[in-house]
Amino acid sequence: MLVHICCSVDSHYFLKRLREAMPDENIIGFFYNPNIHPFEEYMLRLLDVKRSCKKYDIGLIEGDYDAKNWLQTVKGFECEKERGKRCEVCFEARLETTAKKAKEIGENRITTTLFMSPKKSFEQLTTAAEKTGKRWEIEVLCFDFRKNGGTNEQFKLAREERLYRQNYCGCMYALLDQREAQKRFCGELSNPIGKEILPSSIKERLEIYTKVCECEKSGIGFALKREEFQNYRFLWGRVLDKNGAVLPSWFLGAPDGDFETAVENVSGGYGFAKDMLFIELWRFNKTAKRAYKSVKELIFNPPASEEQKNLCAKFSDYSLIAVVEKVEKTVYKLEARSINYKDVREVLAIL
Repeated sequence: MLVHICCSVDSHYFLKRLREAMPDENIIGFFYNPNIHPFEEYMLRLLDVKRSCKKYDIGLIEGDYDAKNWLQTVKGFECEKERGKRCEVCFEARLETTAKKAKEIGENRITTTLFMSPKKSFEQLTTAAEKTGKRWEIEVLCFDFRKNGGTNEQFKLAREERLYRQNYCGCMYALLDQREAQKRFCGELSNPIGKEILPSSIKERLEIYTKVCECEKSGIGFALKREEFQNYRFLWGRVLDKNGAVLPSWFLGAPDGDFETAVENVSGGYGFAKDMLFIELWRFNKTAKRAYKSVKELIFNPPASEEQKNLCAKFSDYSLIAVVEKVEKTVYKLEARSINYKDVREVLAIL
């Protein structure tokens, strides 16, 4: 049997029950989820699914991440609510590819761990299964392991096994709708221009669960905990000279608002203004022990988030800090946007 797998939280318990229900069945996993955005989230879920399959000694095939094709498939249904028409189309598309893969490898029956998800419509899934079965002349098994406390057992097992517990289904349209209803910033779909790993970002989670896999492989004890903290995202900012020309600039911290400030003194690569500090690139390089050739290079390859925090601490007397190529004793205008919000992050502790 080829089992379409959507994520580890759904698959871990589903595969356990499937093993118990069909002990003699040759079970092969198939991770095919082009609906998951962004790509780092896809990689994170795949990483955790590999952990599940390894535990139950199940082979795993990774399908193509043809996100462009998926976007075309659900075109016109972007504004549908979850459990609406978009979900129907998405289920059919993924089961269709699963059936095709099953035929390729000589399997004559399929199922999907989507049946385990409490946020998915079981009726929509069974309808998609029936259509797929008829179209491909293949047996599609519909297991309802949610019954009789199955969902509670599913989440209990996920906690015990320290699986990655995602906070959205994977679809960016459902996520945007979810965040709008929660009146929360949609940080999952925002990435910095630079390569830094931001707090509570998907990249940070991917890094954490990569370390989890390394700990399990090496037999190192670890614990995962969740902590609340005040998070932020710097959205954009720019510095304009007295003529309105935009100067290449990079900000330390998270300034927000429109400011007009006069540099009263320039000394040693610093431009001093009221409550604000301008730093020339050469001085920044010396302070940060870097060798950036231009501010543009700094923008696209900034120091890591933790290093930025340490640099901010060195200039704690200033609420606004901007790195520029050269600073003059003149009036500058700044425009910057950032957002602060309560968030939760996972922390890995080595025991």
